[in-house]
Amino acid sequence: MVLAAIVFVEAVGMPVPAAVALLAAGAACALHVMNPWMGVLVAVAATVAGDCIMFFVGRVSGWGLLGFLCRVSMNPETCILRSAESFYKRGKATLLIAKFVPGLNTMAPPLAGSMKMPPWKFLRYDLGGAFLYVLAYGGAGFLFSDFMKSITRGLALASHTFEIFLLIAALAYIVYRIWAYKQQRVYRIVPRIDVGDLVALYNSEERERMIIADVRSHGYYDAGAHRIHGSIRIEPNNLDGEMDKLPRDKHIYLYCT
Repeated sequence: MVLAAIVFVEAVGMPVPAAVALLAAGAACALHVMNPWMGVLVAVAATVAGDCIMFFVGRVSGWGLLGFLCRVSMNPETCILRSAESFYKRGKATLLIAKFVPGLNTMAPPLAGSMKMPPWKFLRYDLGGAFLYVLAYGGAGFLFSDFMKSITRGLALASHTFEIFLLIAALAYIVYRIWAYKQQRVYRIVPRIDVGDLVALYNSEERERMIIADVRSHGYYDAGAHRIHGSIRIEPNNLDGEMDKLPRDKHIYLYCT
């Protein structure tokens, strides 16, 4: 029950170290404390259950859920685009490896839902990914159970030292996050133009010297939807390549949702 709860909570987006729980479960199976088959089935079922919830919420809410999940990151737009880029490059196979990639493990199910992937296809790939994830970490715990047992015994003997180590690690992580946040602030300062000012330019002689590009991400963009009159479509995940094709003597305005 504890294993299922930890794995499920991680699957629905909570920062819980399910990999550690799977390592411990694997070691427990090697020591005959837990039934291996039951452990695998419980962990896989809990993982798929959490992923299915995220999939259907993402399917209903669109990219609203993705924005919420990325809100705690230092750069929400980059967070979403990197996750989408994995689907563009690897397609459905992303679900097979998503659990092993921090950040993508939570983003993949709702992203698949927002992209309207058929539920049966999502379930098939997600089930495969869950088995790989559980067997990889659980198998490692099973194979190295003696080593983990010795580590646990050593930590028990040096619990005070371990507590100090955890405190230092937590402080170091906080300092790193503050530093990274300051480094990322420059990306939040993006030159912008008001809609009214853009309309005024568009209706003036400046129109011949401007390009308006729709760079809405896959989850927001619909080929049949309306675009700003006269704008062109640029796929954001291929922005560098597309920009090389544009003239350098014109002002380029990008818009998204």
